[in-house]
Amino acid sequence: MYHFRKKELIYIFQKDFKVKFMDAWRGFREGVWCDRINVSNFIKLNLTQYNGDSSFLAPPTVRTDIVNKRVKELLIEENEKGGVLSIDTDEVITVFSHKPGYVDKERDLIVGLQTDEPLKRGVSPFAGFRNAEQACEAYGYEISDKIKDEFKYRTTHNTAVFKAYTDTMKKARHAGILTGLPDAYARGRIIGDYRRIALYGMDYLIEQKKYDKKMLGEREVLDEETIHLIEDVAKQLDFMYDLKDLAQRYGYDISKPATNAREAVQWLYFGYLGAIKEQNGAANSIGRIAEFLDIYFERDIREGVLDESGAQELIDDLVIKLRLVRHLRTPEYNELFAGDPVWVTLSLAGISSEGRSMCSKTSFRVLQTLYNLGPSAEPNITVLWSEHLPQGFKDFCAKVSIDTDSIQYENDDVMRRMYGDDYAIACCVSAMKMGKQMQFFGARCNLAKVLLMALNGGKDEIEAGQVAPEGKAFDEEVLDYEEVVTAYKKYLSWMARLYVNTMNIIHYMHDKYAYERLMMSLHDTDVERLMAFGVSGMSVATDSLSAIKYAKVTPIKDDRGVITDFKVEGDFPKYGNDDDRVDLLGKEIIEFFYKELCKTPAYRGAKHTLSILTITSNVMYGKKTGSTPDGRKAGEPFAPGANPMHGRDSQGALASLNSVAKLDYACCQDGISNTFSITPEALGSDDDNSILHLTTMLDGYFAQDAHHLNVNVLNREKLIAAMNDPTLYPSLTIRVSGYAVNFNKLTREKQEEVISRTFHQAM
Repeated sequence: MYHFRKKELIYIFQKDFKVKFMDAWRGFREGVWCDRINVSNFIKLNLTQYNGDSSFLAPPTVRTDIVNKRVKELLIEENEKGGVLSIDTDEVITVFSHKPGYVDKERDLIVGLQTDEPLKRGVSPFAGFRNAEQACEAYGYEISDKIKDEFKYRTTHNTAVFKAYTDTMKKARHAGILTGLPDAYARGRIIGDYRRIALYGMDYLIEQKKYDKKMLGEREVLDEETIHLIEDVAKQLDFMYDLKDLAQRYGYDISKPATNAREAVQWLYFGYLGAIKEQNGAANSIGRIAEFLDIYFERDIREGVLDESGAQELIDDLVIKLRLVRHLRTPEYNELFAGDPVWVTLSLAGISSEGRSMCSKTSFRVLQTLYNLGPSAEPNITVLWSEHLPQGFKDFCAKVSIDTDSIQYENDDVMRRMYGDDYAIACCVSAMKMGKQMQFFGARCNLAKVLLMALNGGKDEIEAGQVAPEGKAFDEEVLDYEEVVTAYKKYLSWMARLYVNTMNIIHYMHDKYAYERLMMSLHDTDVERLMAFGVSGMSVATDSLSAIKYAKVTPIKDDRGVITDFKVEGDFPKYGNDDDRVDLLGKEIIEFFYKELCKTPAYRGAKHTLSILTITSNVMYGKKTGSTPDGRKAGEPFAPGANPMHGRDSQGALASLNSVAKLDYACCQDGISNTFSITPEALGSDDDNSILHLTTMLDGYFAQDAHHLNVNVLNREKLIAAMNDPTLYPSLTIRVSGYAVNFNKLTREKQEEVISRTFHQAM
């Protein structure tokens, strides 16, 4: 946080800053944001709250339709070429690697592409050269000799990580007990506060960073962390200057604040564009921007230089650019994160700390893009839900969900307690204070597989190798619940230590070899760091413990002496039916694991957070996991996120939601993902009833302090038809696990898994 005294600010900026900014800030209410970087204060003082309905919204303009038609043609061509339109293998993608690119130079309102052509992907080997090389080869390309020579003697993040990994870390990774680690690709999940560029201009932001660097150097003791931070700020400054130059190449001067709505959108987008040109990490989200931009729209409308059609057109054009974001990925990456997602998560609405709605007309305008441009997985639109939001906005959200299946909901009333009212979501469910917190992303560990290792004395049930420390292997007799839980917790404690230490290595090396200079320059210098851990297989582990406790479970060993199957006699309560006997078993395991994680210090003093989130990796996790005591057979998919296992939540939609709502966000502050599917008939017989039932359901679910809900309103039969004939529903978008995908971009295997999930036919 920047703590400049007023007299210092006047001394530095009175002549060169404040006078020049008078026009850019005309009509805005003054506050502390005028004296130091504080976008939140600016929004609170200047936001025009909107409590009406969606009747004011405008359809697409002719210009928007023409540009969008061109984009759809490109998307079809991309799909016909196997998912990648083209790759530039001659240049490493950087801020300046490509000449300015446009969708339609004469018609683009908001300009800028990652490369010089829409959907052309760039090669970014900084996180891992072999990873980039394999991605090119998978699509029939070869990295140029020029790039090979450039990286011949360069240490990449991936190379450094594997030099530092212990043998145990490598074994855990190979066995799939730790999977999806960002050790071969850029880590992502960092949200630059791109709003700062529009509000203050780059020159002011640069001067602030220079001041911070100066103050760091004047500390009495330059310890290791201070020296690290000085180097970080120096790197940030380099890229702040580069961003000014990038904008200049498109003909814009972002050194000064934006003076109108179009400039505000463009300035903000240049920041995001520079960030994704520099880094190809997953979930480099764009943040909480709609309400900020609405202030500029409202001023232009008051001044008579913008109407509603023009405001919507600017948002439509911004969203078109966000839909074109692409990174080069390997098939293995796509196995984990199916559907080619980039998670340009855009957070909407919420309530201020003073209890005032932050819903604006631009909150509506962002949702309207799903009609004007058609449904889409990107940007990953996330509504920060509160029962106190205006009913008109809640009703429109419900309508959009029913019509498009393209948005998700997260509990603002819960997150606001911990993050204040100026936070945003990265990826799917990860909250961070805008510009004040960053995250060290960390994938997840397999809770079901840890249980099997506990039963096998630390051996992997697939390959029979010793991965964890050797312990007691359970015999072929009925399992005793207390003995199993004792062994399970012992191995969870081991897993937690290994997990934190693995993450510490990864992020030390990423900072050293692939630091996100531009994104981090748009944070406070003394940023708070979060380290995000995650789990998969929660419902499998929970049901397995329930089976051991309430039924008779006998292990079955193979000729290697390894437990590979189970005989289950009798019934047992299953997670997802609002039954405390089983639901609280899962809650206890999650809380225990989180506390164990916190016992091992994290890199750079990061705060430990935890998520229950699998993306679409639930299929791959299942492949790497043997048969489990709940009756699930080897190789079968897990449920996504915190969901009950497919078909086991048999008591209706509300019972299923109630089970998930029991999980405590306080120990899962990286998020609790719940993907929910309900048939249209179950919601109501007409549009008004369906909207009423969905908003009521959301209010009731979140009133229990539940965290997240993906909503799909569709029939299984529609998905089966789309799987068998992709031409029937070419733009069909569904929520999968914290994000949305175009259904046709999923592999057949993942389509079948989605189809096998529970589709609630009754409330």
